[in-house]
Amino acid sequence: MNAQELRDKTPDQLREELTNLKKEAFNLRFQQATGQLENTARMRDVKRAVARVNTVLNEKASAAAE
Repeated sequence: MNAQELRDKTPDQLREELTNLKKEAFNLRFQQATGQLENTARMRDVKRAVARVNTVLNEKASAAAE
């Protein structure tokens, strides 16, 4: 999901997306620890998606504060 799609969402939707991504990251870490992870690049994608959602949430919060 790109940043523009995230900017179109409400803060509640973004928090829900963030929760889902963090759960996925946890599951991927668990799979890696047990040796079951097949697509290691997915971990990188999820980390970046979490950062992207956090960035958009912070942008929205700072815009609301102004």
